[in-house]
Amino acid sequence: MDSVECLVIGAGVVGLAIARALARSGREVVVLESEPVIGSGVSSRNSEVIHAGIYYPTGLDKTRLCVEGKAMLYAFCQEYGVPHRRCGKILVATTEGEIGELAAIKRQAEANGVTDLGWLGRDEARGLEPALAVTKALLSPSSGIIDSHAFMLALLGDAEQRGAMLALGTPVVSGRTAARGLIIETGGPNPTQIAANIVVNSAGLGAQALARSIAGMPREKIPPLHLAKGSYFALAAPSPFSHLIYPIPTPGGLGIHLTLDISGRARFGPDVEWIEAIDYAVDPGRGDAFYAAIRSYWPDLPDGALQPDYSGVRPKIERPGGSSADFLIQDQRGHGVAGLINLFGIESPGLTSSLAIADWVARIVRETRAAT
Repeated sequence: MDSVECLVIGAGVVGLAIARALARSGREVVVLESEPVIGSGVSSRNSEVIHAGIYYPTGLDKTRLCVEGKAMLYAFCQEYGVPHRRCGKILVATTEGEIGELAAIKRQAEANGVTDLGWLGRDEARGLEPALAVTKALLSPSSGIIDSHAFMLALLGDAEQRGAMLALGTPVVSGRTAARGLIIETGGPNPTQIAANIVVNSAGLGAQALARSIAGMPREKIPPLHLAKGSYFALAAPSPFSHLIYPIPTPGGLGIHLTLDISGRARFGPDVEWIEAIDYAVDPGRGDAFYAAIRSYWPDLPDGALQPDYSGVRPKIERPGGSSADFLIQDQRGHGVAGLINLFGIESPGLTSSLAIADWVARIVRETRAAT
């Protein structure tokens, strides 16, 4: 039987960030990934936005980790040469009735420690974005975009330089508690058993199933998984916008907004569709709702300009239509299993928060190891 000090399950952006943080702290780390490539789940199907920390309720771990993680992420990108751009975000009120909602968003942001939002009048907003239909707006200068795949490669490279090892195509079949930590059984072409002092469950959409596969993990401590699918449509023409454009948020998401990739290509989304099983197909019929939503802030969007692009599924632990749930980072104090750290509900702003989440998990591991 193989043995390792720390076993991280899931090579998405958060799992890789955790592996790097543990390796940098001198831990022996192995990362298991069921797929043949890194970041093929939630991490490859997001908007690649660096969020400022504007919308989330004050006091949540999610909010604090987003604000802390944003600064860490920009610093990481500078140090490691990860393509990114601090392009800024414009939050728009398209009617007089929406201005009050913008004001509430600004107050929420300030309570979260995001103090750089500034008001834009109609002419100021159109001076920045002439194609924009707007009554009043907020400018978030610290919002940006990132090449998420390049970020994951940089995380992996730094982790491996410090001794971490990655095993692709290695699904976890089951686990059980042991005298010191856990024993994890893997499948794939080379099935094996691995004894680990610390196991970090960062399996994203599979986190609940993984937790259920570990004998001794209390089922009542595993939150429900609600699948919120978000589809994106790409603009089949050069973008008339240089900023991210966000409407007033909608239940379950931030509205059908305009994002940009590093090359400047525009895409719109995600919408929100509650589903029972993971399905990444984009229904062209959803485009009608996209046209209507986008034309509220870009009325000159031409007919036929949108093409189905891709979709992602958010691993929500809240009920559809429920209040904003926090990230759930659960150690022995939360479930009673020594050596196991579960990460549930790590959706947006998980990418922005990833480095801060990683530091938090590394601190839990340090405290756990010091107590044994």
